[in-house]
Amino acid sequence: MTRPIRLATRGSPLARWQADHVAGLLAPRPVEFVFVRTEGDRVQNVSLSVLGGQGVFTKEVQLAVLRGDADVAVHSLKDLPTEETRGLVLAAVPFRGPAGDALVSNRYARWDDLPPGARVASGSLRRRALIKNRRNDITLVDLRGNVETRLQKLDDGDLDAIVLAEAGLVRLRMEDRIREVLNPHWFVRAVGQGALGLECRADDTDTQDALASLDCPVSHAAVTAERAFLRELGGGCQVPIAAAGQVVGDELSLHGVVLSVDGTSRLDGQVIGPIGTADELGRQLADDLLARGANKLLQTCC
Repeated sequence: MTRPIRLATRGSPLARWQADHVAGLLAPRPVEFVFVRTEGDRVQNVSLSVLGGQGVFTKEVQLAVLRGDADVAVHSLKDLPTEETRGLVLAAVPFRGPAGDALVSNRYARWDDLPPGARVASGSLRRRALIKNRRNDITLVDLRGNVETRLQKLDDGDLDAIVLAEAGLVRLRMEDRIREVLNPHWFVRAVGQGALGLECRADDTDTQDALASLDCPVSHAAVTAERAFLRELGGGCQVPIAAAGQVVGDELSLHGVVLSVDGTSRLDGQVIGPIGTADELGRQLADDLLARGANKLLQTCC
């Protein structure tokens, strides 16, 4: 009898959807779930920028695999630090889901309908900086919690709108709450947004073999470029950085952005090259933005 693959995951509804999705991709191989509570789950009254951001939703899930309590760590890839964890390997990136950012509002149908002074909530440094860069008349409100909690705060409070990941709303069958998917040319997504990352132990060849068929080369290449961009910029620092990789045929294009925390300064860049040079393209774009002054923005954020 084939042994079950143990999937380590957080216990939020969205994380459970992700684990169920991976289980479906692995079928007919049996799976078992190992639920883990992370620092990001435990501490809800502190903004992610203060909490640290890097690894707060992934460390404990990774440890479950390293200890041998589970075989696979199932991550929302945007939460996974770009620096490799010793003993683990990113074995697969399944086909990427919706990767945009969605405006959710009970009062306004579109971004352009928001009046001056509108109260818009987000806990993401990237989203907050992009919002202020586009509209410095918006009043920002910090927001933490899972998707359901954030929607409840919108429904119960005096907020005009919130901005959430499109993928989370679609996966939880809440797409009816989306009023508008924000234009990706100016509201550039987070590195890895909409993608899942599946880690396993570097010496676990059986699990690596099982995950190999789940990997989508196109999605993997796009997020590889995005993560290389973030890593080269110093992704451990809490700064507003965004990147969107897109593959067309054998070519990969990467649009990257670095902003000041207050959104007053923004640097954009783009590179295009062969899909097989994804990591190199990410580093190339980062070096270009650094040469154009991104290092000054990074220094003001750290």
